[in-house]
Amino acid sequence: MRLRTLITATALAGLVLSTVPTAAGQDSDEKKHLLVLGGSDFFAHDAVSHAMFTMAKIGERTGLFDVRFRTDMELMTKQKLKGNRKNLDYFDAVMFYTQGDLKVSEEQKADLMRFVKEDGKAILVTHSGTDSFRETWPEYIDMVGGAFINHPWHQKIRVRVEDRTHPISRHFPAEFEITDEIYQVDRYDRSKLRVLMAMDTASVDMTKKGVRRTDGDFALAWVREFGKGRVFTCLLGHRPEVWDNPAIQKMWLEAFRWTIGITNGESASLPLPTDDD
Repeated sequence: MRLRTLITATALAGLVLSTVPTAAGQDSDEKKHLLVLGGSDFFAHDAVSHAMFTMAKIGERTGLFDVRFRTDMELMTKQKLKGNRKNLDYFDAVMFYTQGDLKVSEEQKADLMRFVKEDGKAILVTHSGTDSFRETWPEYIDMVGGAFINHPWHQKIRVRVEDRTHPISRHFPAEFEITDEIYQVDRYDRSKLRVLMAMDTASVDMTKKGVRRTDGDFALAWVREFGKGRVFTCLLGHRPEVWDNPAIQKMWLEAFRWTIGITNGESASLPLPTDDD
């Protein structure tokens, strides 16, 4: 049996306070640009604005990137925009904390795919970003790696860190506990992704109504390459206190650094662990 190291999210926060770089330790003199898209006409999580603020503070603290916030999809285009509004060509990464089938044109969809697959830019997806474009944009779902079905659990769970060598997840212990709304996804294929963290199914009631996956594979965070670009998806982030956790903040910083190519880490798939691993 594998040796398990269990730590709570609160204790974990204290372990990483000194590991988040400051502006003096940024990777480049050229500041990067992140577009954060949040909410929709349909619904917006209470944590969306908190997540936006957190990403801005991470960028400010490290000096690595600045953030532009939008709750509409106007900037998701390569077309020239009026005034000082920036299009996709200005940004190094786009982050989705959106929800529902948002109003975008076929041209905008093609522009985002070019942004990632041809320009080699970065995509970050959190929580309900996997509940976006489920019915209208199959290529987006393929890119982000899965589509929200439901959330059977909103409780403290145990997270199993499957890859402790990847720069996004290596600061975490082998296992830790966190309280959040836990998504279940479909159109998810482990063979196309590298799962970094997953829910330990022994920490929840698997007989609960709404549980639909039968393979025991409840991934929570993963990476993939998509064309020339890179993608990081994390299903956590419903609760504002999750964004306040320094370990989670470091995860997002390292996700930004990996997706824009500052750091390297494997993206090849890993098999689903067994109890003997």
